[in-house]
Formats: sequence, structure tokens, C-alpha cells
Amino acid sequence: MTIAQTKELQPNGRLIVFEGADEVGKTSLSRMLAGKLQMLGEEVVEFAFPGNAPGTLGAHIYELHHRPSKHLVPQLSPDSLQVLHLAAHLDAIERQIIPALIACKTVILDRFWWSTHAYGLASGVNPNIMQKIIELEQLKWGAFKPTMLFYIERHQPLIPLSDMEYWNRVVSEYERLLIDEKERTPIAIINNDHEIEIALNTILKNISFHDHSEIKQRTKRTSSPALVKPNRLNVHTKLSPAKPTVVYDTYWRFAAERQRVFYRKLLSPSGPWTSDPILCEHKFTNAYRASDRVSQFLIKNVQYDGDQTPEELFFRTIIFKTFNRIPTWELLKKKIGDITYSTYDFETYDRILSDAILNSPPIYSAAYIMTSGRSAFGEVRKHRNHLKLIERMMADEVPQRIRDGRSMADLFELLVSYPTLGDFLAYQYATDLNYSNLTDYSEMEFVVPGPGARDGLRKCFTDFGGLNEADIIRLVTDRQEMEFERLEITFPSLWGRPLQLIDCQNLFCEVDKYARLKHPEIKGISGRTRIKQKFRPNEQPINYFYPPKWGINSKISENVSYV
Repeated sequence: MTIAQTKELQPNGRLIVFEGADEVGKTSLSRMLAGKLQMLGEEVVEFAFPGNAPGTLGAHIYELHHRPSKHLVPQLSPDSLQVLHLAAHLDAIERQIIPALIACKTVILDRFWWSTHAYGLASGVNPNIMQKIIELEQLKWGAFKPTMLFYIERHQPLIPLSDMEYWNRVVSEYERLLIDEKERTPIAIINNDHEIEIALNTILKNISFHDHSEIKQRTKRTSSPALVKPNRLNVHTKLSPAKPTVVYDTYWRFAAERQRVFYRKLLSPSGPWTSDPILCEHKFTNAYRASDRVSQFLIKNVQYDGDQTPEELFFRTIIFKTFNRIPTWELLKKKIGDITYSTYDFETYDRILSDAILNSPPIYSAAYIMTSGRSAFGEVRKHRNHLKLIERMMADEVPQRIRDGRSMADLFELLVSYPTLGDFLAYQYATDLNYSNLTDYSEMEFVVPGPGARDGLRKCFTDFGGLNEADIIRLVTDRQEMEFERLEITFPSLWGRPLQLIDCQNLFCEVDKYARLKHPEIKGISGRTRIKQKFRPNEQPINYFYPPKWGINSKISENVSYV
């Protein structure tokens, strides 16, 4: 497609752009908006500049930018880097973005030519060269202009950066652009200094106001019932074309009762906590993943107890999560003392874990299926291969690469690139790492369904209506308030924190087990009919502690009158 052809094309879709400096929450907000618009029936396509999706020019340039030495390039000059970014932009605009807009889709773009301008000038690119780069990109865009550009601002980055002077220079360049472009581009400045949901609500209001007439026209043109606000009392209409079963209502009742059990245990450690015979007899995880005993131990005793540097924080977390078993961690601490990467020694860890195996108790939790890793690392014993995996990750500077990442999806892609870490395990590890100070991403970014959740989803729905499993989990998570209202259930949230994608994913796994006894006539994928684990009270109390960035720890001691 030539530049002349681009200029002649007429845009039919919407182009919504997110801009701002690093670590202001821009990527998280763009993903959250995409999810909300999809729930309203919009056909949404997400892109990021320069982009690192596999198979794109942007992916190669992203790799060259962030790891030049891997490609035998000592370093990239600021001018050459921005020209490379321009090439990635032109390729994405022509091959992906413009076709999506012509097809009447909503394109949400994470970064625009504004980033090239702001980062280039802040890095010392010659202003005359920068002007030519921007002119070329604007020529490629032709008649396609942003429907709305959201500039995300914060007084400080979400994660402390090593070069704050550079960050401030970038912000200053953005502020000049805001002035220069205000007459040519619809701009909304969004402050993200508080809860990310507050910023998202402001964005949604701007979208509704700015595009109200366009949405009406699109609704009229496409006659899509998904864009019409459905009857809040009819779950089948609202979920249409997905078709729920009776287990779907049980899902919400189970979530509420399991959370009430959580609070009742705090109020009365001796019970009784529920009259539900299935919950009384069998073991189920909490409605909120972070409330489970192992997660609580990880957060309080592993992550927030010790050195908070990226290297040590990552090492402690990944050592604990590899085995995911409190007694294994306590054994290592008893034998070694403080668990740190600075004192790590393969032979010492191997000897302690090998001796533990000989003494019979398991060193791994049964919560996840852990592959042996023998084909990748060559060791006979599984734990030796996993120690080798951790060594490789540390040698590859994974902790710093995580800190340099822009989203939870980036973290997931990094983890899943390593042997033995499949999609589900990488997602679980990403969630665990995100509890720590290493990252601060929204748990509403994305979800990866596990085997148990897939079973639960099949029991809750006879037909997904063209959505995939992850889409259904997001749909359900976004609808939690209206579903509790529909069923006249008072849900006791986690001190004001709603269920997140990871929690709803886990609940599908738990309702799969629960439905084996509650709805034995409804079969899932596995065909299992029994619940193996019986409930046995643990007399060791938990002093609940959540990631401080959630802002709920101060509420725990105030009251627990949620039931």
C-alpha cells in the first residue's frame, strides 16, 4: 500500500491511542479498556508500538533495542534507534492497523508517533532528523487520525526507575506535545496517581461522551444486539450468545459462601463456618487466591521479608514457587539460614533436597504438574533440573528484564520462554511475582485458564457463543456485581477488593470439583465424579497480610463484619 493510497482511504473504525512515559500504567489501562469495549460488543484489536508480537518486524527491532549485545551490536545510537522504530511503525500501520480500521474495528494503540518524538528528543536525537521521522510516519497514517488520545500522567513512575532525570525529560517533551497538538487531536489527560480503576472509569466516561453519536450510528449500521444495553435481570440475554447451565448460578453462590467461610473463620476459629455439607466435608481454596495459606506465606514470609532488590526478590520468589510447599522452604531456611542469591550454591541446595527425598516427605506441592526438565537440563532428579533452570534465569538477568517490562503480558512471555514453564505455570508465576515489589500490574490484564478451570467452564456453559475460554473468564469477572445482584446474593469482597481474573479463573476450577457432588448429572472434560481432598482444620492461624500496594492491610484490623 503506497502513501498515496493511504491518503485516499477513508477510516471506518475508531483509533484510540494511549500515550505517556514509562511506568504510568498506560499499557494496563489500554488492555482494561479493550476488555470493557469487547464486553459492549465492540470488535477490538490491540497494538503496541514498536510492538513485540512474534512474527513482526517490531519483534525483531524490540529484541535489538533491548538486547543489542545478543545480536553483536555494542549499542544503538539514538538517531538509528528511532529510525528503526519508524520502520516498525510503518510496517504495522500498513499491514495491521489500517486494514483493521477499514474493517470497521476499534483499534487501541499503545503508543503513537508521540512516543517517537518524546523519547527521541529526550535521548538527544537531532531535532531536524526527528522532524523528518515524524513527517514520514504522518504521511503513512494519511487520513487516519486518533478518535481520542489518552495521555496518562503520574507524578512519579509506578516502579522507581534508575534514571529519573531521563524520565522527567521525557515527561517534559510530552507536555510540549500536549500544547502543540491540542488543536489537531482530541486529547484527554488522565491522572493515574490513585487506584487504576478510577483512571479507567474516567477513560470510559471520555469514550462515552466523545463517541456517543458514533456508537449510535455503528449500532444502527450493524444492528448488533451486543451494543444494546441488555435487560439486567436476564442473565441468558446478557451472556448471549454464550449459553449457561445451572452450574453457572452455582458458581456465584459457591464464590459467595466460600468467601463467607473465610470471614467466619476470622470471627470464630472453632466454627461452625457453614451449613453447606459439601463445603463442610471437602477442601476448597479461597475465593481470593491471595488468601490461601501458601500464597499468604509467600507474600508475608518470602517476598516482603528480606532484601527488596530485584535479584534477591526474584530469587526468593522463584525458589519458593518451584516447590510451592511451606515445609520445603522452612527446611532450606533451617539448613542454610537466609535464602539469598548472593550465597546460593547448587551443591548445598541439591544435598539438602536429596536428603529430604530419602526421608520420604515430598518436597513438591501437588498443586501444579511440574515437568521434570530432564530433556532440557539432563539431570536425573527433577529438583536438580529446576535448580539449573533458576540458575539460567539468573544468568539471563531475568529479574532486571522483569523490571524493564511494560506489562504482565511481557512478564508472562518472558517466563514462558523457559523450559518446563508452560502457559498455565508461567501465568501462575507471573501472578505470584506481581504480588511483590518487583512489578505493579493489574490482575485484570489477562488470564490463562488451567485444566481445572476448563473443566469448570464446560460445566457452566453448554456453548461459549464463539468466545474462547479466556474471553469467558473476563466476561464473567466483569459481570460479577450484576450477577450477585441478579441472584440477590450479598458478596463479602476482600475488604473492598473485587474478584480479579485470577480469582475467577480459580473459582472455575473449584466449582468443577463442587459440581461433581452438587450437579453430578453435568459432566465436564475429565469425567471425574469424586473430590479427593477432605477438609481438615489447620490449627495454625494466619495473620493475613496482602501486597501493601493493594491498600487493604489497614482495613483488616478495623473490623470483619462482612458476614
